Amino acid sequence: MRPEACGILNSGGGAWAFSGLAAQLSAALWVDVTETPREFNYLLAADGPDPAGGGEVFVPLRGMTLAADKRLLAEVFAKGGVPTPETRLVESLEKAEGVLAEEPGREWCLKFPTGCGAAGHRRLVAGMSLPGSWPLPLVVQEFIRLDWPEVYRTYAAGGKLFGWVVRRFPAGARPSPWVTHARGARYESAGEIPPAALSAARLALEATGLLASFGCVDLLRRPTGEWIVLEVGTDGLRNHVDRDLGLPDVELEIQRRVAEAFWSRFDSRPWGTGDWRPRPPDHHATKHGS
Repeated sequence: MRPEACGILNSGGGAWAFSGLAAQLSAALWVDVTETPREFNYLLAADGPDPAGGGEVFVPLRGMTLAADKRLLAEVFAKGGVPTPETRLVESLEKAEGVLAEEPGREWCLKFPTGCGAAGHRRLVAGMSLPGSWPLPLVVQEFIRLDWPEVYRTYAAGGKLFGWVVRRFPAGARPSPWVTHARGARYESAGEIPPAALSAARLALEATGLLASFGCVDLLRRPTGEWIVLEVGTDGLRNHVDRDLGLPDVELEIQRRVAEAFWSRFDSRPWGTGDWRPRPPDHHATKHGS
């Protein structure tokens, strides 16, 4: 298949949120950004019940849907035997507070099911209120208190896991229980991934169908030493994987691995027979259907 038959599909009402990533992917994959589906698509945003318009997609639609909804993730993680914080789906705030009464020695939180970057998450306490628009069922998850909050991340592309980074708050910053980039946490290299963390991450990616395409897994380590999965992420429809790591080597490896995975089904690569490199800015690709 020629590059002209492939595209970074980014259209519809949500396209603006993916414009920066679309440009990065276009350079990494050597294909154009398009508003109309092609034969093989790296789908970021599109409207309608069949966003790919009958074409194939690199990241499966099911994986995108699961990564964007923590209620669905809780179910597939449980079925797949993925080690996670204890998670319960309940139909009302009254039942959520019942969990507090049943487990007085444990801490719990409510996770906004379709939020990213911990947006909307809050501690579960007696007598709290929620907006009437909060989606049901409620995601009640065990809150694991750490002396210094940190979350680890690994990635997968084309069936292989790679990279091991950690998000922490820099010295002097006020830490938050929600360790997100948006709240001031910063990425650091974490060396080699521990075997137990690798196994847990692989289970999560297999359960969500993201191992063969592209995804990431966020994990934390209990004070007991056990590695558990918080969530998975991928690109497309509602969310995308953060590339702004402040770690150039990891950022470049993500680009290379995704490009090689995208083109792995084909006999040739648009960058030629040598090692991967990004498409030069002055490269003029023939445009079709954009």
